[in-house]
Amino acid sequence: MKKIIVIIGLLVLVSCSSTRFVDSWKNPEVTSFKPEKVLVVGITDNLTARKIFEEDLKKAFVQRNINAIESNTVLDNTFTSSKKTEAEINEMINEISKDGFDAVVITAIKGVDEKIGYDDGYYTIGYRWSRFGRYYYRYQDIYYTPRYYDTYNVYHVETSIYNLNGAENKSLVWVGALDLVNPQTISSTVKDYVDRIIKQLEKENLIVKLNY
Repeated sequence: MKKIIVIIGLLVLVSCSSTRFVDSWKNPEVTSFKPEKVLVVGITDNLTARKIFEEDLKKAFVQRNINAIESNTVLDNTFTSSKKTEAEINEMINEISKDGFDAVVITAIKGVDEKIGYDDGYYTIGYRWSRFGRYYYRYQDIYYTPRYYDTYNVYHVETSIYNLNGAENKSLVWVGALDLVNPQTISSTVKDYVDRIIKQLEKENLIVKLNY
């Protein structure tokens, strides 16, 4: 029984994380990520979320001696919140290249799924519900309590790194897919997401790991 309790405890700890790493791909020809100047872009019409995300990711890069600039200080606020033609995008790439940017880190929500969860307050490990009668009496509320079943969203987010000096100005360096599970606040969700992205980039030896 102790082993079962430990395993369930670990599962609970894992499920508490709002960000889950899904998968990544790294260009096999790239051994490290050392741009002279990188543009950090968050594609969203929520300007507050965009600003917080870009600032947090920029700080993480700067701490690792990577010169990073938020797109909200370079691009017009409407650029990432409205649809652009291919010609407009190529013009933007040419402009930022002239300003010394040789790489872009871009993050966007690829999709959203609605899930149905269960109130984990009903789960109890132990012997006090060993009798069927008491068990049934305790858990019959499940069928009469609407809050037992709860819906939540899972946001599928993708972060990609492009080398602007590559072939046709769009050489993919790395791409990572993560899920944001039932995010509660912008600041905590962004911090968690940035931490996971940075850890994965460190793991794949694209950026140096800080020594504290």
